[in-house]
Formats: sequence, structure tokens, C-alpha cells
Amino acid sequence: MYARDNVADASDLQQRVPGGQQVQAAREMLSMLAEPTRLRLMALLSEGEHDVTALVGAVGMARPAVSQHLGKLRLAGLVSMRREGRRALYRARGGHVRRLVTEVLHAASHRVSGAPEHD
Repeated sequence: MYARDNVADASDLQQRVPGGQQVQAAREMLSMLAEPTRLRLMALLSEGEHDVTALVGAVGMARPAVSQHLGKLRLAGLVSMRREGRRALYRARGGHVRRLVTEVLHAASHRVSGAPEHD
């Protein structure tokens, strides 16, 4: 292999590096998911819509704390909310977000259980 081949490879790689805004948005999303309660909420919301009362019961936290976490997830663009009468129903926003949460939890499950990785 010649040195000029490495330069060509580096140029190709440089074009494929994600841009600053994309990396910043991804970092913000991942930092939201790094908090354990928010990750638990996202796991539930990736399965479907739930109201705050159901989420409070599931995660065993006070309503104001759950509402605050949901607000942060909404601001980060990870959760959407719709009203049904007086109830607010939350769900994970979009397939990318749902798959991200599902995949990271599956990867963690493999790591914890020692199950072999797969593609």
C-alpha cells in the first residue's frame, strides 16, 4: 500500500463524517436517554401510547417527576403527546427513536446476560 492510497482513503472518510449539527442533535438525544428513568419511560413509550398515570405506576415515581421527565423528552424531540379529552397520551416519536431505544436495550441485554452478539 502506498502513502497516496491512505490520503485517498482519508479524503473519502472525511466526506462521510457526520456534520456538527447532526452530531450535536444526536448527542442531545443520547444524553436524554442516558438518564435511567427516561430510558425506562422511553422503553414503555416505544411499545405504544401511555398516559402519565400509567407511567407513574409503571416506573414507581411521583407524578411531578414523571411529568418533568416527559417534558424533557418532548423538548428533545424523542416523545410526542396528544390529548384525548383531559388525558395526555405520550408515545415515542417515530420509528428511528423506537428502534434506537429497542436496539440499545437489546444490546444491553446481551451484554448483561452474556448472550452472543448477532447482526
